[in-house]
This record gives sequence, C-alpha cells and structure tokens, in this order.
Amino acid sequence: MADLPVHTIVFEILTRVPTKDVGRSKSVCKQWYALLSTQDFVRIHCSRSLVSSNQRVLLIDDLTCSVRPIISKSNDYGPSSIVIFPFHHQNNDVSILSHLNGLLCVCLNHTYELLLWSATTTAFKRFSTPDSNGFYINNLDAVGLYVDTDDDYKVLHIKRRSGVLGVYVYSRDVDSWRNIPFITRQDYLSPHFNWSAGTFCGTKRVICFDVNSEQFKEISFPPVPSIGMVQGVLVNVNSSRPCFKSVPG
Repeated sequence: MADLPVHTIVFEILTRVPTKDVGRSKSVCKQWYALLSTQDFVRIHCSRSLVSSNQRVLLIDDLTCSVRPIISKSNDYGPSSIVIFPFHHQNNDVSILSHLNGLLCVCLNHTYELLLWSATTTAFKRFSTPDSNGFYINNLDAVGLYVDTDDDYKVLHIKRRSGVLGVYVYSRDVDSWRNIPFITRQDYLSPHFNWSAGTFCGTKRVICFDVNSEQFKEISFPPVPSIGMVQGVLVNVNSSRPCFKSVPG
C-alpha cells in the first residue's frame, strides 16, 4: 500500500481531529508544523468543528485557560484540558472580545492591545500600530470578527476617543488597518452611550453591518415596555439546540 501524501494527511485527516492532537502533530517535522500553521488549515479545521459534538467552553484562569467539551446528548461537560497562553500577560488581564470559527480576538487589559489568537495552532498576532490602531477601551469600543467573500478574516473596530467616533477594519491577509465610513448620528458620540462587544445596539435602534459591502445601516428595535430598564441581546439560535441568555428583571 502506497504511503498517503503529506497534504492528504494534513488536510483530510488532521482537520478532523481534536485541537489537542493537532498541537501534538506539529512536532512531527518542520513540514507538518508549517502546514498545520497555515490559514487554510485553521479555516478547514474550524469549519469541520462547527457541529454540536465539537463545541467547547473556554475558562480563563491566571496563566492558562481550560477547555471543556460540551456533551450535547447529556447536557454535560467532558474532562478539561489546559491551553497555555502563548503571549506574555499579567495575571487575570486577558479578555476575549469576539470569536469566529475558532479564531479569537483578545485584549491584553494592562496594555489595551488587541491580538488575534488561534487555539488550534496556538499562533497569535498583535495588530496594534504606533498610530493607536489596535488598542481597545472597554465601554468606549466594540469589536467584531467577520470573513469576507475572499475568505479574508477581518476585525471591525468601532472606537470613540475624545468625542470623535471612528470605524476601522483590519485585514489579516494584508496586515493593515483602514478607515471606513459610519452612520452620522450625534448621540453615538455621547459618553452615556455604551457599545457591546460584537453586538452593536443603540437606543431603539440596532446597527447592522454588511460584511460584503462593509456598509452600516440601522433597523428599528423591537417594541419594549415604556417603563423600567430593558436589555436587548442578540443571540445565535440553532434549530436543534436553542441558546438563550437570562437577564435579571
């Protein structure tokens, strides 16, 4: 029996194995390490992991984060495994702001730097720049990840500084930031207006972002009671396993 080509082993077999086994496989040889670190491998591995049996929960600790699989049939968790952060950070100062297909946008809270981190390959990318792009401030900013029609992973960063609102897009392929237009509305500049990470909601309005045209639009918020405080949350709902977020009344 002829040996399988390395490309077949990596992209047809290893894209279907758990993340922990992918990490071990990177030590086989330099060729495997290079292939397992490519964007193509990460994208395929993540897409094949998007089933209920491959869902994970990440719990951040002091210097590591533990990963526990969700057992959908029993609504329970499997045994945890430890992932050591590959980037230097201080205790309890890492925040996960957004995620997409296994790629996470992380903020180092002591420096406010934004990073892209793949738990699959353990690779990470700092994309802060000397001209202040790539720095995140809680309650003033919002961050979201998306993929365009060219399979380029991008970071959308809405930030408010000294009464000025700017929107910037980072491209992973070209490794650079650029400014894009936003909706002109004075109340979005108010310090009393808070953004939520990955979900862009305003008073009686929801801000939508088209990832292909990279344009914004507003839609009306659903009717709410006229008294009291109401919190709206956007969630993804799977037809077989709906997920809801409970908010105290």
